Amino acid sequence: MLSASRRSLAALAFSVGFALPVLAKSTPPGTFATTQARYIATYFPGRMTGSPAEMLAADYLRQQFAAMGYQSDIRTFHSRYLYTSADKQQNWHNVTGSTVIAAHEGRARQQIVIMAHLDTYAPRSDADTAQNLGGLTLQGIDDNAAGLGVMLELASQLKNIPTEYGIRFVATSGEEEGKLGAENLLQRMSDAEKKNTLLVINLDNLIVGDKLYFNSGKNTPATVRKITRDRALALAKRQGINATMNPGLNPDYPQGTSCCNDAEPFDKAGIPVLSVEATNWSLGKKDGYQQRAKSASFPTGTSWHNVRLDNQQYIDKALPGRIERRSREVVKIMLPLVKELAKAGGK
Repeated sequence: MLSASRRSLAALAFSVGFALPVLAKSTPPGTFATTQARYIATYFPGRMTGSPAEMLAADYLRQQFAAMGYQSDIRTFHSRYLYTSADKQQNWHNVTGSTVIAAHEGRARQQIVIMAHLDTYAPRSDADTAQNLGGLTLQGIDDNAAGLGVMLELASQLKNIPTEYGIRFVATSGEEEGKLGAENLLQRMSDAEKKNTLLVINLDNLIVGDKLYFNSGKNTPATVRKITRDRALALAKRQGINATMNPGLNPDYPQGTSCCNDAEPFDKAGIPVLSVEATNWSLGKKDGYQQRAKSASFPTGTSWHNVRLDNQQYIDKALPGRIERRSREVVKIMLPLVKELAKAGGK
């Protein structure tokens, strides 16, 4: 059940006139994802973990899943992160995050988890605030409203399709403070749930980066990499979509492996993962953290957490059509891949 504070937030959402987007049967791939991403970025900026905007966004996602016919709920978790002041003093900030989970039941106990984080960056220091990083006005269309949009479209497309394996759609929070929500989700899983989780797919930062990447976890078995990462790249090639994997220029991140996102806790736990992102692993420190070549529009080669850069108006101007195109490309790859992996159809 919703707490009193959450009920009041939900009521507020409806009182200010939030209109819930609907997926039409004839809608081209990626259209619903784009609509959802823009909606979330517009109405829920500043989705910092534990903030009113984050709680409203979580309630909105729960409502969307419920409207599709899914069993969906919100799980809260308590955690903390360090904040550094200008005089170098560090203090713990306590937060209560929200994780939204929707369940597509399969015929077997095994499951595939599809994740995207719903939170935006919270300043971790006075220096962050001075540089206009994070805060109440950060739309986070790239990081990570677009990932949420793709996840919602996948959920909508799969809602009436029977599958052998279950699918869990999970919107995590606390990613920006160190994968807090993903860690909590993993801690809450029983040994049986961990054993029955065949794959965790993480959708993050899909728009600004130069190229689409599909990367496996360091501990993902070669047999699983073949039917997940390699299959995704084959589907992309078949459809003329430019996609690749980490070239392995950094010894800390071997070829085809991912780094530093919500999939990482699951990888460390020995659960196979597939990370979907847009960045450029051949630039900067060769760790995927420089998203694109430096330019007048993106002076550092990134839009990370920047209020001025990670918003839809700026990206529409700097990269016309990119939000729509990337959303379409990711859906066109991920929908058939998930159908294959979950063994859709049949008796």
